[in-house]
Amino acid sequence: MTASPPAVEDLLRDLAPQVLGALARQSGDFDAAEDAVQEALIAAADHWPGEGVPDNPRAWLLRTAARRLIDQHRSDEARANREVQTAVDQATPAAPANETDDTLTVLFLCCHPSLTPASAIALTLRAVGGLTTRQIAHAFLVPEPTMAQRISRAKATIKASGAGFSMPGPDAYPATLRNVLHVVYLMFNEGYVSSDGDDLGRPDLADEAIRIGRLVHAELPDDSEASGLLALMLLLDARRPGRTTSGGEPIPLAEQDRSRWDRAKIAEGIALLDGAIGRGRIGEYQLQAAIAALHDRAPTAGDTDWPQIAALYELLERMTGSPVVRLNRAVAVAMDGDPADGLALIEGLDGSVAGHRLDAVRAHLLELAGDTEAAIRHYRAAARLATNLAEQRHLSMRAARLRAQA
Repeated sequence: MTASPPAVEDLLRDLAPQVLGALARQSGDFDAAEDAVQEALIAAADHWPGEGVPDNPRAWLLRTAARRLIDQHRSDEARANREVQTAVDQATPAAPANETDDTLTVLFLCCHPSLTPASAIALTLRAVGGLTTRQIAHAFLVPEPTMAQRISRAKATIKASGAGFSMPGPDAYPATLRNVLHVVYLMFNEGYVSSDGDDLGRPDLADEAIRIGRLVHAELPDDSEASGLLALMLLLDARRPGRTTSGGEPIPLAEQDRSRWDRAKIAEGIALLDGAIGRGRIGEYQLQAAIAALHDRAPTAGDTDWPQIAALYELLERMTGSPVVRLNRAVAVAMDGDPADGLALIEGLDGSVAGHRLDAVRAHLLELAGDTEAAIRHYRAAARLATNLAEQRHLSMRAARLRAQA
């Protein structure tokens, strides 16, 4: 998709899953329909900025995509062609205003349990986010052909699974929804702290996760975990302006200028969280959002309610059994009392946490405990393991600063 004015780009992203849903339902071929919609989106991005947005942009996209799909099937004089032609005929400005919106169906299919998280994220960004393969490849710092293969394999996996274009039945719905929320959560995490590359995060990816989170919340306003996930993303993303220096270097939470945080996002996140908690059963995204809210509400780092945060992490650990949650709980326990208590909590976690995080947390707690030499060793170990270059530089600098002070 070529560069387009923001209003056009936003409109295309909103319409992409609606058009794909209509075309996939008519043709029964999600794979081919998704390719055709991508071509229609590219055509719109090329023409609309100069020629103006059509009176009925959804119908324009559906007609264009349907014609592309018919061209794909031209050699196959099959029923699919007739059904796709029906989509073309129905996609007129006079189409009923209350026509079915299959956005949620598209999202559920993109997050099918048979897909790996990486494949589900890529397919969701293309089918629901309206991004081109090139844009997604750029976001994940991989060559475009590599991303194209990943998306192609994802669609082939869905086809091989026998999944039809419909919402999951009552038995499968809860698990599929959990998978959808997990995919959006992972997408946001990759945008918040990138797994590799030179920059700490990828704001465009975080923004897209929040946009899709809003979409899920709008479709399922009474689902507490959908609300909790959106609240969590907003509460974390609110800190974006204070998370890095002007040169892009990470700033630890305790050292951030909180006056730079986005108060509107914090207020929206807290309101969503309060509404979710008031509806009943508490889930892991609500707990994480509650922890984020405690940080965001504290006027200064010294005002942080560490006992409450530690208690929430303990509950979250019992719920999930996650060693990463144990790491975060250890920090909260150390900040609430004795760093030795935090260090005791992470004993035995070696080998259960991938990457640099265990060494980074251990180094931080050792620094708090006054064991400078051990802290330096673990900061250096964490820097060697970090794949994000901004984090790598930050950890190396902390080790160097401690060495200079020793």
